[in-house]
Amino acid sequence: MVWWTGRSLRPRRPHSSRLAVELQRASLVNVKLKWVKDRMLDSVVSRERHLRPALHLIERISADPRGQAPAQELSGRRHQSEIATFMRRFPTIFHETSSPSTGGPWFALTDAACLLRHRELQILREMESDLVDRLRRLLMMTVARALPLDTIDQLRWDMGLPPCYPESLVPRYPTFFELVQPPGDERVWLKLVSWDPGLVVSELQRSSAAQGRGELVEECLAFPVRFARGFGLKRKCMEWLREWQTLPYTSPYADASGLDPRTDVSEKRNVGVFHELLHLTLGKKTERKNVSNLRKALALPQKFTKVFERHPGIFYLSEKLATQTVVLREAYGTGRELICKHPLIDIREEYAAIMRDASPLDVRCRRTSLISK
Repeated sequence: MVWWTGRSLRPRRPHSSRLAVELQRASLVNVKLKWVKDRMLDSVVSRERHLRPALHLIERISADPRGQAPAQELSGRRHQSEIATFMRRFPTIFHETSSPSTGGPWFALTDAACLLRHRELQILREMESDLVDRLRRLLMMTVARALPLDTIDQLRWDMGLPPCYPESLVPRYPTFFELVQPPGDERVWLKLVSWDPGLVVSELQRSSAAQGRGELVEECLAFPVRFARGFGLKRKCMEWLREWQTLPYTSPYADASGLDPRTDVSEKRNVGVFHELLHLTLGKKTERKNVSNLRKALALPQKFTKVFERHPGIFYLSEKLATQTVVLREAYGTGRELICKHPLIDIREEYAAIMRDASPLDVRCRRTSLISK
């Protein structure tokens, strides 16, 4: 991992200072860096192909007081035969039964899945304060200190939020959160009630302080940069990146209304916003489309997601699973495993391991199906 650092500047001085004025005059440098495939980080994304829908079904079945549920109720917008086929692929997770009343397939969780689900719920209870703090920090990054629930729902998997968090989690913290419905808006919003100065220190500031690279507030911080193997950086791009790293770092929790969006200083702030946002997620990644509705909330300019393409040493854009997923490179070091794992990630990996452990009968059935095709 490479750090580009430069002389110490003071990014948190008022923008009216001479230094800030000079920096604001610098226009956004038009630099385009090529995209290079990273197989390690692609595998990080692709290994969750079946995990996410499976855990969604596990949540619904475990919450059912009957201890099982019919495929018809679990199908949602999909046809029940499609859901049933999916669940039959993983007999180590889902146990199929039948109901005399409907005759259709019903599914319960296997003993192994029930045990793992019990551990998952226990970790959710134990780590609830961590989850609440990350949710508060997300709201603190926004201009209005609030977000619509449907926008937060897009990040639910990535942040590890329980399925019914507005009813189960939010009411337990009235000093932190409030559900509101603004006039003329049909959506329900989650609003931050109180501001906590102790939470508005970004991960980049924390890591910089921990490694002795200066004070939390005053230091001009550089992002950790690492390129994929085979990535060639032209000299002019290298020089631009070195200079860009020496620009003032604006905290994603600070008021950025004084920044000119047409400058590299503003772009560094945008990179810092997504750097912090990805640190709030469990897997340090999220789908690119999940952040599309955050532009106004985070005071970002038009075409703000171009920072992912302009900074491939900080972010990696994976195109696996028919979508684009933004991955924070520094979180994975040089491999495919997170350097610092949240306990819920360990549980998800155990689910994935059980799902891969298909029964011999299931394997034979799939082989027969492939041969017949």
